Amino acid sequence: MSTPTTKVSTEQAPASGIGVLAWMRAQLFSSPINSLLTILSVWLLLATVPAMVDWFVINANVSATTADQCRESTGACWAMIVEKHRIILFGLYPYDEQWRPLIATGILVSAIILSGWRKLWNLSLLVMWTLALVAVAILMWGGVFGLTYVENSQWGGLPLTLILSTFGIALAFPLGIVLALGRRSNMPAIKSICVVYIELIRGVPLISLLFMSAVMLPLFLPEGMNIDKLLRAQIAIILFAAAYMAETIRGGLQAIPKGQFEGADSLGLSYWQQMRLIVLPQALKIVIPPLVGLFIALFKDTSLVVIIGIFDLTQAAKVALTDQAWRGFSVEVYIFISAIYFVFCYSMSKYSQSLEKRLATGHER
Repeated sequence: MSTPTTKVSTEQAPASGIGVLAWMRAQLFSSPINSLLTILSVWLLLATVPAMVDWFVINANVSATTADQCRESTGACWAMIVEKHRIILFGLYPYDEQWRPLIATGILVSAIILSGWRKLWNLSLLVMWTLALVAVAILMWGGVFGLTYVENSQWGGLPLTLILSTFGIALAFPLGIVLALGRRSNMPAIKSICVVYIELIRGVPLISLLFMSAVMLPLFLPEGMNIDKLLRAQIAIILFAAAYMAETIRGGLQAIPKGQFEGADSLGLSYWQQMRLIVLPQALKIVIPPLVGLFIALFKDTSLVVIIGIFDLTQAAKVALTDQAWRGFSVEVYIFISAIYFVFCYSMSKYSQSLEKRLATGHER
């Protein structure tokens, strides 16, 4: 008895459903509105990209030794960056000692990169950061091992921006956790203090806090006592960032199901054991994207210290522009420091995305 065989169809899908033309029709010209937007986008690219390439690359001048030679070209004067890059990157730090902030920057960047390696998320991470910060302090201040002492009023540029943002993130994060837990506390006094602090700090801009730390805080100190201006700015940044992080972390805590708390209670865990072992790890995983957004915003907000006379990367760029011989090339300088900010911010963003995937924080539906 023979069994019927099933005829396998070998017909191919219509050609109109595959290929580049089909993709363009479906994605770019699927409706009159999409077609109009596509045409406008193409027109905008054709109108701007060739001119930008011409200005950025083709007619750019990199080898000019004077500003007059740059003015003869019709493109960007990248020779300005070559000439002033040390002032932009290191500010007023003594010229002959600028190898020290260069090495300090390398140490900070290396420590930040290594902190993303999950195998180091233990006591070795604390040891690494302790050694890194001690090395940075020795290099920047000096005064030991034959290094010339340099006051922090002469610090500036990229190293100072990294120091402000690194310490700001590292110290504001645990303070934000404490404030978030305090705001959810059942003790009225603790809750009230945390609520008042968070709402007060979030109700004023960072510029106001920087002004208060630079101008008003010394008025409340005892006579003869003075706190360094850089330290005052760092404290203002930490307090400001901690208030925003507290609200973000509180949102993560509220997203934890009540059953998690009940399960922890059934195991006989204390409050701090529940937070450390069960609740906080889940809450922090949930709020990775907004937390990294705050980190990126804090890194960019360090440029506001320029208003109280601290020579961060932005202020150092302004100092480079004060040279009368190189006046008129501010666009190139600001593009250069914008590229630096973009590299750091984009790196944080991409790392947060990869961390979110590894920790499986997303909820597939």
